[in-house]
Amino acid sequence: MRVFAISDLHVDYDENDQWVAGVSIADYVDDLLILAGDVSDMPQRLGRTLERLALRFRTVIYLPGNHELWVVRDRTHEDSFAKFDEVRRIAHESGAVQQVWHGAGLRIVPLYGWYDFSFGAPSRDLRLAWTDFRACRWPEGMTPALITDAFLARNPAPAAAHATTITVSHFLPRIDVMPDFIPPAKRIVYPVLGTRKLETQLRAWRPVTHVYGHSHVNRDQVIDGVRYVNNAFGYPGETRIAAKRLLCLHET
Repeated sequence: MRVFAISDLHVDYDENDQWVAGVSIADYVDDLLILAGDVSDMPQRLGRTLERLALRFRTVIYLPGNHELWVVRDRTHEDSFAKFDEVRRIAHESGAVQQVWHGAGLRIVPLYGWYDFSFGAPSRDLRLAWTDFRACRWPEGMTPALITDAFLARNPAPAAAHATTITVSHFLPRIDVMPDFIPPAKRIVYPVLGTRKLETQLRAWRPVTHVYGHSHVNRDQVIDGVRYVNNAFGYPGETRIAAKRLLCLHET
């Protein structure tokens, strides 16, 4: 069994959707896929994509990203927490796994999260430009810090050490996974990339690898003894920072 990773499929773009449809139906039937969020904000497209991948892989481990919680186009939900619950239902019905997975001497731990501005204070320009601030809707009084804590509280408590553990989040657990080549003007988005609290949670699981998404900047590096991997498919024009292919992380 091989373990592959990808994130940020954004199948609302036709060429991204066509790439998913073109994934081999024979080459990965014994393999596991980690899908680290941002598939689509439209429930029907999300379900169709997860069903396609579940037919191609032995197991698909999925957790939603921020795009899945947008409620501006899909107005049937009271708020983004309700949308989150709907996304989880769709994932379950589509055959995706969302809880801790064990098999073949391996443990994979999905970790929910959000961003709490622990990577920096958001500028006025970011608040105006970042779609989440308009497309997500939260109960009155919920600040980003409280939203982050609400998602982190859903994560499982660390269990005893395991031979090989891979943790997964959509959001970044630490900002130093971002490369030095990012221009200063683009670093405006850093406050909404994740939370340091995810780093605390994942370290408690003692993983060998952590998979994340969200930034659209493909990375594979070791920091303080843990391998951090982002293999985002990204938007159609992001050909320099995204490889647009499945990445094999592990083989048993």
